[in-house]
Amino acid sequence: MTGGTVRIEENSLLLPGGVRIRFMRTLRLPETGTHGLPPGLGEFPLRRVEDYADTVPAEWRARGGVMLPVYLREAMWLSFAGSAEPAALQVGVGKVCAISGEPWSPRLSLNPQNHVLLPRQPWLDGINSGKGKVRQFVAVPLGLGATVEGQVTGEEVWGGLQLQSFPLRAPELAKWREQERRRAEAARSAGTLTGYGSPPPAPGALPAPMAAPAAAARSRSAPAMGLGVGGSMRQEIHPSDRPLGAWAGEPAGRVFVHLVTPPEWRRVTGEAPPPSPVDRAAYTRAGLPWFEYYDQDAGDVAPTDTLGAVRPVGEWLGDDHEPWQAPSPEQVIQLGDAPGKPVADGDW
Repeated sequence: MTGGTVRIEENSLLLPGGVRIRFMRTLRLPETGTHGLPPGLGEFPLRRVEDYADTVPAEWRARGGVMLPVYLREAMWLSFAGSAEPAALQVGVGKVCAISGEPWSPRLSLNPQNHVLLPRQPWLDGINSGKGKVRQFVAVPLGLGATVEGQVTGEEVWGGLQLQSFPLRAPELAKWREQERRRAEAARSAGTLTGYGSPPPAPGALPAPMAAPAAAARSRSAPAMGLGVGGSMRQEIHPSDRPLGAWAGEPAGRVFVHLVTPPEWRRVTGEAPPPSPVDRAAYTRAGLPWFEYYDQDAGDVAPTDTLGAVRPVGEWLGDDHEPWQAPSPEQVIQLGDAPGKPVADGDW
Protein backbone atom coordinates (compact mmCIF):
# COMPACT_ATOMS: atom_id res chain seq x y z
CA MET A 1 0.00 0.00 0.00
CA THR A 2 1.37 3.38 -1.01
CA GLY A 3 0.08 6.89 -0.48
CA GLY A 4 -3.36 8.02 0.66
CA THR A 5 -6.93 6.96 0.05
CA VAL A 6 -8.31 6.67 -3.49
CA ARG A 7 -12.09 6.60 -3.89
CA ILE A 8 -14.74 6.16 -6.56
CA GLU A 9 -17.49 8.78 -6.73
CA GLU A 10 -20.03 7.62 -9.29
CA ASN A 11 -17.70 6.92 -12.26
CA SER A 12 -14.92 9.29 -11.22
CA LEU A 13 -11.69 8.39 -9.50
CA LEU A 14 -10.82 10.74 -6.65
CA LEU A 15 -7.15 10.82 -5.65
CA PRO A 16 -5.88 12.73 -2.61
CA GLY A 17 -5.45 16.46 -3.15
CA GLY A 18 -8.65 16.89 -5.14
CA VAL A 19 -7.50 15.05 -8.28
CA ARG A 20 -10.57 13.86 -10.21
CA ILE A 21 -10.21 11.52 -13.20
CA ARG A 22 -12.92 10.26 -15.53
CA PHE A 23 -12.41 7.65 -18.24
CA MET A 24 -14.28 8.78 -21.34
CA ARG A 25 -15.60 6.71 -24.22
CA THR A 26 -14.98 8.33 -27.59
CA LEU A 27 -14.77 7.91 -31.35
CA ARG A 28 -11.74 6.06 -32.67
CA LEU A 29 -9.69 8.15 -35.10
CA PRO A 30 -8.29 6.88 -38.39
CA GLU A 31 -4.66 5.79 -38.04
CA THR A 32 -3.51 8.17 -40.77
CA GLY A 33 -3.58 11.96 -40.74
CA THR A 34 -3.91 14.37 -37.82
CA HIS A 35 -7.30 15.24 -36.40
CA GLY A 36 -9.14 17.46 -33.94
CA LEU A 37 -10.28 16.28 -30.51
CA PRO A 38 -13.00 13.62 -30.67
CA PRO A 39 -16.03 14.04 -28.40
CA GLY A 40 -16.80 12.37 -25.11
CA LEU A 41 -19.59 9.78 -25.44
CA GLY A 42 -20.15 9.07 -21.78
CA GLU A 43 -18.04 7.63 -18.99
CA PHE A 44 -16.77 4.10 -18.67
CA PRO A 45 -18.31 2.49 -15.57
CA LEU A 46 -15.83 1.94 -12.72
CA ARG A 47 -15.92 -0.77 -10.06
CA ARG A 48 -13.61 -1.60 -7.16
CA VAL A 49 -11.76 -4.89 -7.64
CA GLU A 50 -12.18 -5.82 -3.99
CA ASP A 51 -15.98 -5.77 -4.32
CA TYR A 52 -15.70 -8.80 -6.62
CA ALA A 53 -13.07 -10.80 -4.74
CA ASP A 54 -14.82 -14.11 -5.50
CA THR A 55 -14.88 -13.62 -9.26
CA VAL A 56 -11.79 -11.64 -10.26
CA PRO A 57 -8.50 -13.40 -11.01
CA ALA A 58 -6.02 -13.71 -8.14
CA GLU A 59 -3.53 -11.32 -9.76
CA TRP A 60 -6.19 -8.60 -9.91
CA ARG A 61 -6.89 -8.96 -6.22
CA ALA A 62 -3.16 -8.74 -5.50
CA ARG A 63 -2.88 -5.49 -7.47
CA GLY A 64 -6.10 -4.00 -6.11
CA GLY A 65 -7.46 -0.92 -7.78
CA VAL A 66 -10.44 -0.56 -10.09
CA MET A 67 -11.71 -2.07 -13.34
CA LEU A 68 -13.66 -0.89 -16.36
CA PRO A 69 -15.06 -2.67 -19.45
CA VAL A 70 -13.63 -1.87 -22.87
CA TYR A 71 -14.20 -3.32 -26.34
CA LEU A 72 -11.45 -4.47 -28.67
CA ARG A 73 -10.08 -1.43 -30.49
CA GLU A 74 -12.23 0.97 -28.47
CA ALA A 75 -10.71 4.40 -27.84
CA MET A 76 -10.69 6.38 -24.60
CA TRP A 77 -9.45 9.63 -23.11
CA LEU A 78 -8.84 10.80 -19.57
CA SER A 79 -10.66 13.86 -18.27
CA PHE A 80 -9.13 15.84 -15.41
CA ALA A 81 -11.88 18.49 -15.28
CA GLY A 82 -12.84 19.22 -11.69
CA SER A 83 -9.35 18.68 -10.31
CA ALA A 84 -8.77 21.44 -7.79
CA GLU A 85 -5.37 22.17 -6.24
CA PRO A 86 -2.15 21.73 -8.24
CA ALA A 87 -0.95 18.16 -8.62
CA ALA A 88 1.56 16.26 -10.73
CA LEU A 89 -0.07 13.17 -12.22
CA GLN A 90 1.82 10.22 -13.67
CA VAL A 91 0.00 8.13 -16.28
CA GLY A 92 1.30 4.67 -17.12
CA VAL A 93 0.18 2.31 -19.89
CA GLY A 94 1.37 -1.16 -18.95
CA LYS A 95 3.83 0.56 -16.59
CA VAL A 96 5.35 2.60 -19.41
CA CYS A 97 5.06 6.36 -18.85
CA ALA A 98 2.65 7.83 -21.41
CA ILE A 99 4.55 11.13 -21.35
CA SER A 100 8.24 10.14 -21.38
CA GLY A 101 8.20 6.53 -22.62
CA GLU A 102 10.39 5.61 -19.65
CA PRO A 103 9.69 2.71 -17.26
CA TRP A 104 7.20 3.43 -14.48
CA SER A 105 8.84 5.24 -11.58
CA PRO A 106 7.78 6.10 -8.02
CA ARG A 107 9.46 9.51 -8.44
CA LEU A 108 8.82 12.58 -10.53
CA SER A 109 11.31 13.58 -13.21
CA LEU A 110 11.85 16.63 -15.40
CA ASN A 111 14.50 15.19 -17.72
CA PRO A 112 12.51 13.75 -19.34
CA GLN A 113 9.24 15.00 -17.85
CA ASN A 114 7.18 12.02 -16.69
CA HIS A 115 3.95 13.70 -15.54
CA VAL A 116 1.19 16.10 -16.48
CA LEU A 117 0.29 19.20 -14.46
CA LEU A 118 -3.19 19.55 -12.99
CA PRO A 119 -5.34 21.55 -13.34
CA ARG A 120 -3.25 22.99 -16.21
CA GLN A 121 -3.76 19.84 -18.30
CA PRO A 122 -7.53 19.44 -18.79
CA TRP A 123 -7.37 16.02 -20.47
CA LEU A 124 -5.10 13.42 -22.03
CA ASP A 125 -6.18 11.46 -25.11
CA GLY A 126 -3.08 9.38 -25.76
CA ILE A 127 0.66 8.98 -25.58
CA ASN A 128 2.99 11.90 -26.17
CA SER A 129 4.13 12.08 -29.78
CA GLY A 130 5.41 15.65 -29.46
CA LYS A 131 5.03 18.72 -31.69
CA GLY A 132 1.59 19.42 -30.25
CA LYS A 133 0.23 15.93 -30.92
CA VAL A 134 -0.70 12.72 -29.11
CA ARG A 135 -1.51 9.23 -30.42
CA GLN A 136 -4.94 8.04 -29.29
CA PHE A 137 -5.34 5.41 -26.55
CA VAL A 138 -6.86 2.27 -28.13
CA ALA A 139 -7.65 -1.00 -26.32
CA VAL A 140 -5.95 -4.17 -27.55
CA PRO A 141 -5.39 -7.64 -26.01
CA LEU A 142 -2.09 -8.58 -24.44
CA GLY A 143 -0.14 -11.27 -26.25
CA LEU A 144 -0.02 -9.74 -29.73
CA GLY A 145 2.78 -7.28 -29.01
CA ALA A 146 0.57 -4.38 -30.13
CA THR A 147 0.38 -2.55 -26.79
CA VAL A 148 2.66 0.35 -25.92
CA GLU A 149 4.05 -1.91 -23.20
CA GLY A 150 4.84 -4.68 -25.68
CA GLN A 151 6.47 -2.40 -28.22
CA VAL A 152 8.58 -0.48 -25.69
CA THR A 153 9.63 -3.26 -23.30
CA GLY A 154 9.44 -6.34 -25.53
CA GLU A 155 7.01 -8.11 -23.19
CA GLU A 156 3.42 -7.76 -22.02
CA VAL A 157 3.06 -8.35 -18.30
CA TRP A 158 0.95 -5.60 -16.76
CA GLY A 159 -1.62 -4.19 -19.18
CA GLY A 160 -4.14 -1.66 -17.95
CA LEU A 161 -3.44 1.88 -16.75
CA GLN A 162 -1.49 3.11 -13.74
CA LEU A 163 -2.08 6.49 -12.10
CA GLN A 164 -0.11 8.23 -9.39
CA SER A 165 -0.53 11.78 -8.01
CA PHE A 166 1.89 14.07 -6.16
CA PRO A 167 0.69 17.18 -4.27
CA LEU A 168 2.66 20.36 -3.66
CA ARG A 169 4.73 20.50 -0.49
CA ALA A 170 3.01 22.39 2.32
CA PRO A 171 4.86 25.74 1.89
CA GLU A 172 4.27 25.73 -1.87
CA LEU A 173 0.62 24.85 -1.40
CA ALA A 174 0.13 27.67 1.11
CA LYS A 175 1.74 30.09 -1.38
CA TRP A 176 -0.53 28.86 -4.19
CA ARG A 177 -3.65 29.22 -2.04
CA GLU A 178 -2.75 32.81 -1.19
CA GLN A 179 -2.16 33.59 -4.87
CA GLU A 180 -5.53 32.07 -5.75
CA ARG A 181 -7.25 34.06 -3.02
CA ARG A 182 -5.80 37.30 -4.37
CA ARG A 183 -6.60 36.32 -7.97
CA ALA A 184 -10.22 35.58 -7.03
CA GLU A 185 -10.56 38.90 -5.24
CA ALA A 186 -9.18 40.77 -8.25
CA ALA A 187 -11.45 38.82 -10.61
CA ARG A 188 -14.53 39.59 -8.54
CA SER A 189 -13.61 43.26 -8.57
CA ALA A 190 -13.28 43.13 -12.36
CA GLY A 191 -16.44 41.07 -12.80
CA THR A 192 -14.63 37.99 -14.18
CA LEU A 193 -13.30 34.73 -12.78
CA THR A 194 -11.01 33.08 -15.29
CA GLY A 195 -7.39 32.10 -15.46
CA TYR A 196 -4.84 29.40 -14.86
CA GLY A 197 -6.89 27.58 -12.24
CA SER A 198 -9.94 27.25 -14.48
CA PRO A 199 -9.39 24.77 -17.31
CA PRO A 200 -11.69 24.84 -20.34
CA PRO A 201 -14.88 22.76 -20.32
CA ALA A 202 -14.19 19.13 -21.14
CA PRO A 203 -15.57 17.74 -24.41
CA GLY A 204 -16.95 14.88 -22.29
CA ALA A 205 -19.82 17.07 -21.18
CA LEU A 206 -21.31 16.84 -24.68
CA PRO A 207 -23.95 14.76 -26.28
CA ALA A 208 -25.05 11.89 -24.06
CA PRO A 209 -27.69 10.55 -26.49
CA MET A 210 -25.01 9.16 -28.83
CA ALA A 211 -23.62 7.03 -26.00
CA ALA A 212 -26.52 4.64 -26.39
CA PRO A 213 -27.27 3.90 -30.20
CA ALA A 214 -22.13 -17.77 -11.72
CA ALA A 215 -18.91 -17.17 -9.54
CA ALA A 216 -15.63 -18.57 -10.82
CA ALA A 217 -12.67 -20.08 -8.99
CA ARG A 218 -10.24 -17.64 -7.39
CA SER A 219 -7.35 -18.94 -9.45
CA ARG A 220 -9.12 -18.38 -12.77
CA SER A 221 -7.24 -16.26 -15.30
CA ALA A 222 -8.95 -13.66 -17.46
CA PRO A 223 -8.43 -12.12 -20.89
CA ALA A 224 -6.02 -9.26 -20.30
CA MET A 225 -6.26 -5.92 -22.10
CA GLY A 226 -3.78 -3.10 -22.51
CA LEU A 227 -3.49 0.11 -24.49
CA GLY A 228 -1.97 0.52 -27.89
CA VAL A 229 -2.22 3.59 -30.10
CA GLY A 230 -4.41 4.74 -32.93
CA GLY A 231 -4.68 7.99 -34.82
CA SER A 232 -2.93 11.27 -34.16
CA MET A 233 -4.64 14.41 -32.84
CA ARG A 234 -3.66 17.96 -31.98
CA GLN A 235 -3.07 18.22 -28.24
CA GLU A 236 -0.26 19.75 -26.20
CA ILE A 237 1.23 18.21 -23.10
CA HIS A 238 2.20 21.22 -21.03
CA PRO A 239 5.79 21.41 -19.77
CA SER A 240 6.26 21.72 -16.03
CA ASP A 241 6.51 25.24 -14.64
CA ARG A 242 7.68 24.12 -11.18
CA PRO A 243 10.96 22.66 -9.92
CA LEU A 244 10.93 19.08 -8.62
CA GLY A 245 11.49 20.39 -5.10
CA ALA A 246 8.03 21.99 -5.14
CA TRP A 247 6.37 18.57 -5.14
CA ALA A 248 6.05 15.98 -2.42
CA GLY A 249 8.69 13.26 -2.59
CA GLU A 250 6.11 10.46 -2.31
CA PRO A 251 2.81 10.01 -4.15
CA ALA A 252 -0.33 10.97 -2.25
CA GLY A 253 -2.32 8.27 -4.00
CA ARG A 254 -2.01 5.68 -6.71
CA VAL A 255 -4.33 3.21 -8.41
CA PHE A 256 -4.12 0.33 -10.91
CA VAL A 257 -6.88 0.41 -13.56
CA HIS A 258 -7.68 -3.03 -15.02
CA LEU A 259 -9.17 -3.13 -18.52
CA VAL A 260 -11.81 -5.86 -18.82
CA THR A 261 -13.35 -7.40 -21.94
CA PRO A 262 -17.16 -7.07 -22.09
CA PRO A 263 -17.78 -10.84 -21.61
CA GLU A 264 -15.42 -10.87 -18.64
CA TRP A 265 -17.12 -7.79 -17.19
CA ARG A 266 -20.46 -9.59 -17.30
CA ARG A 267 -18.98 -12.71 -15.70
CA VAL A 268 -17.18 -10.82 -12.93
CA THR A 269 -19.79 -8.20 -12.05
CA GLY A 270 -23.05 -9.70 -13.29
CA GLU A 271 -23.71 -6.41 -15.09
CA ALA A 272 -24.30 -5.84 -18.76
CA PRO A 273 -21.39 -3.96 -20.39
CA PRO A 274 -22.08 -0.62 -22.11
CA PRO A 275 -23.30 -0.71 -25.70
CA SER A 276 -20.65 -1.07 -28.37
CA PRO A 277 -18.93 2.15 -29.52
CA VAL A 278 -20.80 4.67 -31.65
CA ASP A 279 -20.32 4.55 -35.42
CA ARG A 280 -18.14 7.60 -36.12
CA ALA A 281 -19.53 8.25 -39.62
CA ALA A 282 -23.07 8.30 -38.20
CA TYR A 283 -21.90 10.73 -35.50
CA THR A 284 -20.42 13.09 -38.09
CA ARG A 285 -23.44 12.81 -40.42
CA ALA A 286 -25.66 13.81 -37.49
CA GLY A 287 -23.79 17.12 -37.34
CA LEU A 288 -22.51 16.59 -33.80
CA PRO A 289 -19.40 18.43 -32.62
CA TRP A 290 -15.67 17.81 -32.78
CA PHE A 291 -13.20 20.08 -31.00
CA GLU A 292 -10.09 22.19 -31.36
CA TYR A 293 -8.31 23.50 -28.27
CA TYR A 294 -6.11 26.57 -28.46
CA ASP A 295 -4.10 27.90 -25.55
CA GLN A 296 -1.99 30.92 -26.44
CA ASP A 297 0.28 30.37 -23.41
CA ALA A 298 0.76 26.65 -23.97
CA GLY A 299 4.10 24.95 -24.43
CA ASP A 300 4.55 21.31 -25.31
CA VAL A 301 6.66 18.51 -23.87
CA ALA A 302 9.19 17.34 -26.45
CA PRO A 303 8.65 13.97 -28.16
CA THR A 304 10.64 10.93 -27.11
CA ASP A 305 12.32 8.47 -29.43
CA THR A 306 10.73 5.62 -27.46
CA LEU A 307 7.12 6.71 -27.87
CA GLY A 308 7.70 8.10 -31.34
CA ALA A 309 8.50 4.59 -32.54
CA VAL A 310 5.23 3.05 -31.26
CA ARG A 311 3.14 1.77 -34.18
CA PRO A 312 -0.67 1.78 -34.42
CA VAL A 313 -2.70 -1.30 -33.51
CA GLY A 314 -3.90 -1.70 -37.09
CA GLU A 315 -0.55 -3.27 -37.96
CA TRP A 316 -1.58 -6.22 -35.78
CA LEU A 317 -5.38 -6.18 -36.09
CA GLY A 318 -5.65 -5.29 -39.77
CA ASP A 319 -7.12 -2.32 -41.60
CA ASP A 320 -9.76 -0.21 -39.89
CA HIS A 321 -12.88 -0.89 -41.93
CA GLU A 322 -15.09 1.57 -40.04
CA PRO A 323 -15.87 4.37 -42.52
CA TRP A 324 -14.36 7.78 -41.90
CA GLN A 325 -16.24 10.97 -42.69
CA ALA A 326 -14.37 14.16 -41.87
CA PRO A 327 -16.39 16.73 -39.91
CA SER A 328 -17.36 19.95 -41.66
CA PRO A 329 -15.78 23.20 -40.40
CA GLU A 330 -19.14 24.12 -38.81
CA GLN A 331 -18.95 21.01 -36.59
CA VAL A 332 -15.58 21.92 -35.06
CA ILE A 333 -15.94 23.83 -31.79
CA GLN A 334 -13.04 25.96 -30.63
CA LEU A 335 -12.19 25.57 -26.93
CA GLY A 336 -10.14 28.49 -25.69
CA ASP A 337 -8.33 29.68 -22.60
CA ALA A 338 -10.41 29.82 -20.24
CA PRO A 339 -17.38 10.57 -0.97
CA GLY A 340 -17.19 6.99 -2.21
CA LYS A 341 -15.67 3.90 -0.67
CA PRO A 342 -11.84 3.71 -0.55
CA VAL A 343 -10.15 1.79 -3.36
CA ALA A 344 -7.66 -0.83 -2.22
CA ASP A 345 -4.11 -0.66 -3.49
CA GLY A 346 -1.85 -3.69 -3.82
CA ASP A 347 1.50 -4.90 -5.14
CA TRP A 348 2.38 -3.70 -8.63
